[in-house]
Amino acid sequence: MSFPPRQGLYDSNNEHDACGVGFVANIKGDKSHLTVKRGLEILVNIDHRGAVGADPLLGDGAGILLQIPDALLRDWADSKGLSLPAIGDYAVAMCFLPADPVEAEYATAHFDRFIAKEGQVLVGWRDVPIDTTGIGKAVLDQMPMIRQAIVGRGESMADQDTFERKILAIRKQVHNPLDGIAEKNGMPGLSEFYMPSFSTRTIVYKGLLLADQVGSFYEDLNNPLTTSAVAMVHQRFSTNTFPSWKLAHPYRFIAHNGEINTVRGNVNWMNARRRTMESDLLGADLDKMWPLIPHGQSDTACLDNALELLVAGGYSLPHAVMMLIPEAWAGDPMMDADRKAFYEYHAALMEPWDGPAAVAFTDGRQVGATLDRNGLRPARFCVTDDGHVIMASESGVLPVKEDNIVRKWRLQPGKMLLIDMEQGRIIEDEEIKADLAKANPYAKWLESTQYNLKDLDLKDLDDVDAPNASEQANAASLLDRQQAFGFTQEDVTKFLEPMASDGLDPIGSMGTDTPIAVLSGKPRLLYDYFKQNFAQVTNPPIDPIREELVMSLVSMIGPRPNLLGHDAGTHKRLEVDQPVLTNADLLKIRSVEEALDGAFRTETIDMSWDAASGAAGLEMALKEMCWAATEAVLADRNILILSDRAKGPDRIAMPALLATAAVHHHLVRQGLRMQTGLVVETGEAREVHHFCVLAGYGAEAVNPYLAFETLEEIR
Repeated sequence: MSFPPRQGLYDSNNEHDACGVGFVANIKGDKSHLTVKRGLEILVNIDHRGAVGADPLLGDGAGILLQIPDALLRDWADSKGLSLPAIGDYAVAMCFLPADPVEAEYATAHFDRFIAKEGQVLVGWRDVPIDTTGIGKAVLDQMPMIRQAIVGRGESMADQDTFERKILAIRKQVHNPLDGIAEKNGMPGLSEFYMPSFSTRTIVYKGLLLADQVGSFYEDLNNPLTTSAVAMVHQRFSTNTFPSWKLAHPYRFIAHNGEINTVRGNVNWMNARRRTMESDLLGADLDKMWPLIPHGQSDTACLDNALELLVAGGYSLPHAVMMLIPEAWAGDPMMDADRKAFYEYHAALMEPWDGPAAVAFTDGRQVGATLDRNGLRPARFCVTDDGHVIMASESGVLPVKEDNIVRKWRLQPGKMLLIDMEQGRIIEDEEIKADLAKANPYAKWLESTQYNLKDLDLKDLDDVDAPNASEQANAASLLDRQQAFGFTQEDVTKFLEPMASDGLDPIGSMGTDTPIAVLSGKPRLLYDYFKQNFAQVTNPPIDPIREELVMSLVSMIGPRPNLLGHDAGTHKRLEVDQPVLTNADLLKIRSVEEALDGAFRTETIDMSWDAASGAAGLEMALKEMCWAATEAVLADRNILILSDRAKGPDRIAMPALLATAAVHHHLVRQGLRMQTGLVVETGEAREVHHFCVLAGYGAEAVNPYLAFETLEEIR
């Protein structure tokens, strides 16, 4: 079942889910059919973490990820008279094809063309044997045609890792243009073509199935020739979403319980990298993969796409996971200095994918699990005396005698469990992170490239001032300026006064009868229309004072380095301890070019427009502002300050959020966003929510100068 179309206040991008996850792995990498059976048993035993609707035979989805069953596929190839390459020299694409035979044939031919185009060899298509006994009608009505494409390694592929990168490029090209091709050819069902997995190492069997149906539906899973050293399983509970075949887990690398609350921002920043991301390993194939994270996916699918990109780009699996889901490092005084330097260095490369999350991951060689920095999802594991590790959302998912358990514990916040099946051992969290932290001189790189604004002792700040600031201040009283920016008495008495006198942010009632902005007949600030974006489904509230260990407001201003590049240790970074800048902080930024020998070069962009042109002049003013931003970046100005200080009797200030978003998205479309930072100097922002929305639309720091003036007046 696909999502309903966007309508009214409904948008499928707001869907979330929380589920059950687990795996069993043989530490030595010994493959057996027993591991497959035990994985299926875990799946059945976490059935309570899934969900069913009014139809008890329609669940939210379940699945299992295994190593490729070479013996099974070799037996199939022999029966068809086909020659199957050696293990590692072929890949298996698990395919959900359109149920309509004509559309399925078209999709198959579409896939075949890209295999040939990229110089790989199609061994053959295998019909996956299934048994639909006991499957509900609603499930069967949505069931795709399920086939496997066996693809051999082309002669130009130097090794298995090179081949893995090539098949990633093939899969992206097959999927990304498919919607447009389907529409053009009058075959809308083609958009349902989906590959749960395409790898030389792993394969995914999943679907819109109940936990106890996965093993009976896929006959391969009952075949003794299906062997694996790892079985990763998932039972889905979609809190607010709709069940579908392709949204079942596991994905290609991960199975996930929880939510990635930052997914929209993460995806947007990934898209912003399009014109500046390069990779020696991926080469020209990187350009074929966009969009790296397709639109309309679940949060878990987006995380999986990001992980596969990092691994393809040369990061090891645990390294990539640590970049995406870092532990709390900024406020931890007990953390080793090398590890803290590792996290601090990578904070400029990748934004954290935050949210309550327990993530199991594997590439077929290593398997592991990690928790988010808050530890808001459960994950427990045990090690048995027969050399297996069992990890799941709870204890007791497999019947193991206490005498056979040599170790049992739970994953802790930000920690990682990793089993390397090629080395045949468990790698402890401390060892993983110590080795990665010492692999490069991160602390030395930071020392030579990192500047913190508070440490800059810049002389003669009085000589540096905002454009038109003094003239504007003299021309109008504080009250006039407050009214011009829409300040109300409530803003002053309920928001700013408590902050000035007691350092408190006001707490509102959940029972407020104030209409949400989109339904209100009163004029509202643009920020108010985005309040629903900050309401989460299953997050417990976080107290930033009592839980300061896991909270950080450190922000970086300026250009961002190439995520997949090899220019490590050369990227200059300007940091601020928190993104709300004082007037003195902003003056420092304006004078930083001379102080730091040109490492950062600022340009102020006016976000006001001529009052004489009226409301009709706003559209052209926005365009001119965006053009000015483009010219500044092309002139190598790597910090842009969007300022409404020029506002006055003849100049109207644009809504700061509108201006910030316009410049941010314009630079993204131009491929220039990662080459510069955005700082907003505005008299409009005065609530915490205002700063949050500005940050969400690209602002790296905000100077609310009029709020400061108001606070000074109150004091």
